[in-house]
Amino acid sequence: MEQLLAPLRAAGDPTRLRLLAVLARAELTVTELTQVLGQSQPRLSRHLKLLVSAGLLNRFQEGSWVFFRPAEKGAGGALSRFLNERIRADDPTIARDLERLAVVRQQRAETAAAYFRGRAADWNEIRALHIPEKDVDAAILDLLGDAAGSDLVDLGTGTGRVLELLAPRAKSGIGVDLSREMLAIARHSLDRPELRHVQIRQGDLYALPLESASADIVTLHLVLHYLDDPAAALLEAARLLRPNGRLLIVDFAPHNLEFLRDEHAHRRLGFTQDEIAGWCRDAGLKMEATRSLQPKPGKHGERLTVMLWVARQTVDLSPKSSTAAGKSQSRTRKERTR
Repeated sequence: MEQLLAPLRAAGDPTRLRLLAVLARAELTVTELTQVLGQSQPRLSRHLKLLVSAGLLNRFQEGSWVFFRPAEKGAGGALSRFLNERIRADDPTIARDLERLAVVRQQRAETAAAYFRGRAADWNEIRALHIPEKDVDAAILDLLGDAAGSDLVDLGTGTGRVLELLAPRAKSGIGVDLSREMLAIARHSLDRPELRHVQIRQGDLYALPLESASADIVTLHLVLHYLDDPAAALLEAARLLRPNGRLLIVDFAPHNLEFLRDEHAHRRLGFTQDEIAGWCRDAGLKMEATRSLQPKPGKHGERLTVMLWVARQTVDLSPKSSTAAGKSQSRTRKERTR
């Protein structure tokens, strides 16, 4: 009974109902919520703490920032959904809150646009070196097939582009990135009603803030070539997969374009088939499919071949599992960190 009464008591306040209504439409920080509700930060922080303690909201840390969104599980999540279905958007107080929320969203859009302007030349230079992104997207959809009902995790999500592509087919989606600038862009790009089942989180790809065996599909899209230890990141990605879950890796075949290392922070100049297959094998994954997307010959020298690999999880790495394969993978991870 107490599990039901606690969220009911927490929700029984006008300000807290307003918070639930606003956060049902966007993940926000306390600072942003002060702009929307027109109340002081200490006051809102107390209300938010009560809602989190009662299980109605979830709290996520990104550096010095903290984001809030409605809970999805448990009695609190069920009550939060029930209330939000009944809070009318045309209520005068809620309507004013939503008008101010639109201003906050516009500020986010302007910040994202400014960041894009600063990086556009770099990204366009790299895009010109390989086949069009729409062709890569088509290959991804073809290899993964029907992802309906899947829990999806996109690692190194960047602008959230892979989530935009796959989330309409998935039950839930989480994008993880270390860069707060990139997360701000992704949060703006994914801020649409049809993508409310998608979340953005800050996290280290070598130590992800996600439970083992919590995903059906994990993607690493043009990420590995930036990393010091891609094999360790792949091990961590494999940890997230449920038995029979799939890992999709999209990256470049080996090349000799040294300027990408010097000017664009690429630490690896592509990967061989043997490298990826070996890392997958070490992680308990079975290689299932490989595809090569070769560009048309360019006028100005070498261009990039995009590779896609799909590997399937063959062991159970859930917290309750103690399989020999799971123990073996744990030993492999420890050995890599020595």
